[in-house]
Amino acid sequence: MMTLRLPTTIAASLLALFATVGSAQAETTVKFWHSFKADGEALEKIIANFEAANPDIDIQAELIGNYNDIVTKLQAAIPARRAPDAVIMEVTRYGLFADSGVLTDLTPYFEADPLKDDLYGYAREVGVYKGKNYIVPFNSSTPVLYYNKGILARAGITEEPSLKTFDDVLSVSKTITDKLGGEGITGIAAPGQFARWGLVMSNDSELIDSKSNDILLDSPNTIEAYRWMASLVHEQKVASADGVTDEDIGRDAFLAGKVGIMINSTGNFSGARKAIGDNLVVRPMPCNKVCSVPIGGAGIGILSSSPKEVQDAAYKFVSFAASAESNAIWFAGTGYLPINRRATEQTIAAEALATQPGIDVAIKQLDFAHGRARPPVVTWMRSTEYDMWQAMALGQRGVEETMKDFAERTRQEATRAGN
Repeated sequence: MMTLRLPTTIAASLLALFATVGSAQAETTVKFWHSFKADGEALEKIIANFEAANPDIDIQAELIGNYNDIVTKLQAAIPARRAPDAVIMEVTRYGLFADSGVLTDLTPYFEADPLKDDLYGYAREVGVYKGKNYIVPFNSSTPVLYYNKGILARAGITEEPSLKTFDDVLSVSKTITDKLGGEGITGIAAPGQFARWGLVMSNDSELIDSKSNDILLDSPNTIEAYRWMASLVHEQKVASADGVTDEDIGRDAFLAGKVGIMINSTGNFSGARKAIGDNLVVRPMPCNKVCSVPIGGAGIGILSSSPKEVQDAAYKFVSFAASAESNAIWFAGTGYLPINRRATEQTIAAEALATQPGIDVAIKQLDFAHGRARPPVVTWMRSTEYDMWQAMALGQRGVEETMKDFAERTRQEATRAGN
């Protein structure tokens, strides 16, 4: 009897083994590059939910760094044939990769996807370049103004301050610095690039016109905005120079209770709330000349070098990540904007709106939020702007001279790149 059962048992084991191998071979792996260090928990939950619903697809998520790091590493990975299958792309910089054929045209997927009817208009627009969809939005943002009311109270500002104009912001920043500077507390964090773009827009200008792609770096209102921003550091001395060369320093100082005001992405809401608690106040961006804010953040693109079956699997994940359920998890966990109209109907998002004061400020700004230009030259311009800003903010070079030179160089680069 034993000799009869043994071959049967072996055969059953072999069949099970072959089935397991076949299943493993049938599984589709999607290599996904992202930039979410602080928001990793919410992303992991979305990925886990997707894999539970799609057991045949494995999402291999890899933290690459910030948006700049992703651009640099993707440019290096493509010729080395080590590119991912899906990648987070900042909304002004994906045009470079769309133009060069690196990103898949997602229009056929998107047009056949019921998701498109659930997305806000702004969310649909940020993924379109030259009439085609190249990314589907995931983390969308606007800059907002944060302040620490505990610091303001210690500086003698106990009433709700007006922070609508550049003069308002400077006045409060000076009061904080004058009263608390001896304790190492400064009035405002040096504005990062996203905040700088927003402050230019609030001064009724742009860096690059979003419709015509005209370079506006040397327009009078742009120069005026940069002059004010630079003065916070080297003239008024209400912002630390340390935050000029490393934007994270200013943010971290605010989170540590060493800075009174910070203008930064709504994507910093969750971290700021954890660090500052009930002392955190969120207000809209200043409306110095007009109320106008940039839409930032990123979407997910799919690499054209990936096999068709991998692209299909990747789009399933992209669509799932933008669904109402996933977007509600993301919004509640991070403070990034809802991109899906039905997201705030979900229980987790409704609870966040009811219990987290300030999380709705960026949503209210959507009435005057605008997408930005995204031709290939924007990637060059944004990379170069850091050095230009540093020279102006540290008083190494005059603002008008710098911005006019910067504008001319950007026009030359746009011509060279055929923008």
